[in-house]
Amino acid sequence: MFNEKKPVKTKGESNGMSNRILPNTVIKGDVTSDSDFRIDGKLVGTVKTSGKLVIGKTGVIDGKSECENADIEGTYTGTLIVSGLLSLKSTAKVEGEIVAAKLDIDAGAVFNATCNMGANNLKSLGGGESKKSAS
Repeated sequence: MFNEKKPVKTKGESNGMSNRILPNTVIKGDVTSDSDFRIDGKLVGTVKTSGKLVIGKTGVIDGKSECENADIEGTYTGTLIVSGLLSLKSTAKVEGEIVAAKLDIDAGAVFNATCNMGANNLKSLGGGESKKSAS
């Protein structure tokens, strides 16, 4: 019992768990997490996660975010730094400044933003290094 070794959790490993802001919830402030984050409510402020950021259809972020990967179905206004893949679904509405290693935009998405692509841009604009190459 006392000699059993427990697995050591490393940074960014969430054991399948994620954080979630539900619809009709409003948060104002700064959020930092090592696990994935899903927003179906509204967040005004900053989000920084070493995991994936998901903004659902009812989700809204107004501020600055840094993450490994992001899927957006809702509304994003502000600065978004994605060290991996940024995926905008057909219902997404994005305005502001985007820095991403890779970008995937579905037909119908609204994209009114300046966009810098590639791992080299991430370093120069404060977004850390991409863990994967931007081929």
